[in-house]
Amino acid sequence: MKHFPRSLKTLAAALLLGAALTGASAMTYAQTADPTAAVSMVREWDKIFPKSDKVTHRKVSFKNRYGITLVGDLYLPKNRAGGKLPAIAVSGPFGAVKEQSSGLYAQTLAERGFVTLAFDGSYTGESGGQPRNMPSPDINTEDFSAAVDYLGLLPEVNRERIGILGICGWGGFALNAAISDTRVKAVATSTMYDITRVAAKGYNDSTDAEARYKMKQEINEARWKAAKNGYADLLPPNNLTAEQITAETPKFIADYSNFYTTKRGFHPRAVNSNPAGSWATTGMLSMINMPILQYAAELRAPALVVHGEQAHSRYFSEDAFKALGSKNKELYIVPNASHVDLYDNQAGKIPFDKFEQFFQANLK
Repeated sequence: MKHFPRSLKTLAAALLLGAALTGASAMTYAQTADPTAAVSMVREWDKIFPKSDKVTHRKVSFKNRYGITLVGDLYLPKNRAGGKLPAIAVSGPFGAVKEQSSGLYAQTLAERGFVTLAFDGSYTGESGGQPRNMPSPDINTEDFSAAVDYLGLLPEVNRERIGILGICGWGGFALNAAISDTRVKAVATSTMYDITRVAAKGYNDSTDAEARYKMKQEINEARWKAAKNGYADLLPPNNLTAEQITAETPKFIADYSNFYTTKRGFHPRAVNSNPAGSWATTGMLSMINMPILQYAAELRAPALVVHGEQAHSRYFSEDAFKALGSKNKELYIVPNASHVDLYDNQAGKIPFDKFEQFFQANLK
């Protein structure tokens, strides 16, 4: 893993965390009658990928343990024999929605014989929760277990054959969920981030305790204003626009922009595509202070950890893989792939055969 110069680290941390809290945009705060209710359930196809004629798709909703209604897309193979099928819950990347990468992964795996569920995490996309765009290491881990609950209660699913798959930051939450939820029979990640690690320590663990304290000071000072507005204030947009990218822009930052702000990957409900603001100004406090994967050595479920060879984030997967206690685990590095190459299949680098083989072998 290459080491980035200090200027790049500072830029990347600022982009991820929105460290410049001054000038943060605000969203009008309007408490609904039920803040846990789904925001919407759009029925028409509005994904960034084409609809497959090999699967049946329907929009669904279910509640997590905190009472928040999650909205998902359920995909079932059309040509399925009788009997109950294995199932996979999919989510991510961090700040994305099910109409982007997770839906593509879910639909493709459904074509290969699995019942799949791509869902929006709490407080994002179509799922419920107010204020909006508020991440949580606990609640987002719970969201995966709630998806397992939903799948296991479907008549088409064998509840003894359920796996989960997390992309980017939801890769970390997927591993965390598999550690705590013994019903998860297999867990896979793609281009994984540990969001709590990068939030607290920056890229390549470049943020020391003093810098972390100053970051917490800035976020906590922002709480005074946020509290007056129902904590609905948002940080500036996560991603640069094409006009803001220069020769000095790190490639991975440009890659993010090229996905989330262009026709390739833009979706109006995605935090990472929103031109008006990103995460809530107070959102990263729990990410900084409550690290996930603390019991990685106790994971017993089979694990597949997939990452791009050229990805700036590769070290997250390598370190997580070393820490996992699973006796059946594999680290699979995709040759010449960047982080964003595994968001969609524009470059033809998502190893769907590998994911299929892993889940077929371990959901039995």
